[in-house]
Amino acid sequence: MMRIDFHTHIFPPDICQQRERYCARDPWFNQLYGNTRARLATAEDLLAEMDGAGVTASVTFSFGWTDPGLIEASNSYVLDAMHRYPGRLYGMAVSLPTDGMRAVYELERCAQAGMIGLGELMPHGQGYRLSDISLLAPLLDVVKHYNLLVLSHCSEPIGHLYPGKGDVSLQDVVAFLTAFPQVRFIAAHWGGGLPFYALMPEIQRITANVWYDTAATAYLYRDMIFPVVARLVGAERILFASDYGLLRQQRVIEHITRAGLSEEQVAMVLGRNAQALLGIENKG
Repeated sequence: MMRIDFHTHIFPPDICQQRERYCARDPWFNQLYGNTRARLATAEDLLAEMDGAGVTASVTFSFGWTDPGLIEASNSYVLDAMHRYPGRLYGMAVSLPTDGMRAVYELERCAQAGMIGLGELMPHGQGYRLSDISLLAPLLDVVKHYNLLVLSHCSEPIGHLYPGKGDVSLQDVVAFLTAFPQVRFIAAHWGGGLPFYALMPEIQRITANVWYDTAATAYLYRDMIFPVVARLVGAERILFASDYGLLRQQRVIEHITRAGLSEEQVAMVLGRNAQALLGIENKG
């Protein structure tokens, strides 16, 4: 069975080695990574983690910087890692939507070089909202042209505060999905609770092209969320996601296998759903 982690972060070695310098340059990066216990991983760190956890492939991206130069350098690093580890790393392009046409050209560059999506969107750290439709429309034109995926951070409207929670509201997500209904959208962190509203017929329709990743589950919900969301939207809409280096992949895999899903559902969540999204065939 293939195991595919749909949400990981990697950084160039220079950023890993000079954390303080980059924390001083970007307030949101400082919130998430100012504490030296917050792990910064290179592509090689991620590959070693995958080998240890039996993970076949990972979707990976860097960070939503407020400096377009850092955006482009980070995307280039992910592209290089993809080309060095084909079939193991699938990159998404981080973007700075407020940078106008420079952001559009950067996404097009990444798409032409083989990236599979736009993400992780971090509106809260970059000074825009997911409901800023006119701002995002030029980027979504590129998404549609190249049939890219879109992955966005989503925030729970209630509950405890934690570094990186942000304020990507359910209303913002719904506004985005309403404006771009054909886009295949991965709602990180269980969509900030969006699956629970899928019992409403209008939300069920709006979320027809939405998948939910499990990033940071251990910090957010009881294990029961897995069978509950599987019942609400279908196990085929749930994607194994560790948010590595926040959490170790093996820990998340064990969490999923013990969460009350059937053996078939576990296989779907750990890899089969991601295979379908990425168009990956079983090997051997």
